[in-house]
Amino acid sequence: MQKFSWKRIYKSILNFFSSPVILYILTLTVVMFALMYIIYYFELETDSGINNFFDAFWYTLVTITTVGYGDIAPSSLIGRLAGIVLLIFGVIAFAALSGKVTSILFDKQLKKERGLINLKKTSGHFLICGWKPDFDRILSGILITNPDIPLDMIVLINTAPAEQMDKIKTDGRFRGIKYLFGDYTDEATLLRANVKSAERVLVLADYSQQYSPLEIDSRTVLAVLTISNLNPKIYSAAEILDSKFEKHLAVAKCDEIIQSRDYERSLLVSASSGQGLSHVLRDLITEVPGEGLVIDDIPSSFIGKTYCDFRHSLTGTRVLIGILENTGNFYSRRREALAEAQKKS
Repeated sequence: MQKFSWKRIYKSILNFFSSPVILYILTLTVVMFALMYIIYYFELETDSGINNFFDAFWYTLVTITTVGYGDIAPSSLIGRLAGIVLLIFGVIAFAALSGKVTSILFDKQLKKERGLINLKKTSGHFLICGWKPDFDRILSGILITNPDIPLDMIVLINTAPAEQMDKIKTDGRFRGIKYLFGDYTDEATLLRANVKSAERVLVLADYSQQYSPLEIDSRTVLAVLTISNLNPKIYSAAEILDSKFEKHLAVAKCDEIIQSRDYERSLLVSASSGQGLSHVLRDLITEVPGEGLVIDDIPSSFIGKTYCDFRHSLTGTRVLIGILENTGNFYSRRREALAEAQKKS
């Protein structure tokens, strides 16, 4: 328990009153009440209509905020001079105030455009780290595959050239997606993206700068390690170019590892056989929701029954290929978290 300290209280009060906003409000208040009292004092014995302090307050308020209603007005010389000062002061004060508000709003919009915002109030969002050619097509595919994710819950983090990100910002399909400019391997950038409250992250092989393949994979591993350290519960997927980095991502507890070059090489090798396997794979991993390979929950009515029972229950064009057991699966984690929450309640 902290000890009572007058010095600490004095320092807090000093810091409070040293704020430019507080000083501005205090100055405005002191000047307004000083002029209001002058008007009240010199108009009290006249027939100007200012018969009490409330009348003086009313005249001061309408003179500062507008140009006055004209229902009451000072008639003495000093009262009129005070009214002139009040009118000029009101114009200057509220011009400065409106300018400050405009500056704050413009600065906020500028930070948003440049990707310098802070997402401390955002939670349960989806982070996409890195940039690569045809990024718009990748992003479009992600939106199609994840129709349940609102656009404002997707956050892009990269250091791609401004002209590349401008294409994304001006594309109507992506309106609402948040953008953060920064190095996603840096902890400060990830904290600005509120990674501790994020639900999913996808780390792409980053081509935003002229990195070598070794640097690209090293950055991917470093990013996953940093993200997992900041948020152990986040579901992570990462793309690597060289399969030798797979073990490092496994140590970092990466849930899904995409070896894009290996997949590409395997596809080319299979195509050389002339059996049309590439057409089959393309249809299986289509971006169209509900088509191709679909991972779904097993209905509760089939829990405890045989594989054949479930397979024979499928109708239409659906074919059961197998049962996926993956403790790191995103949906499994969600179910476990829900079950744990129900136990606590």
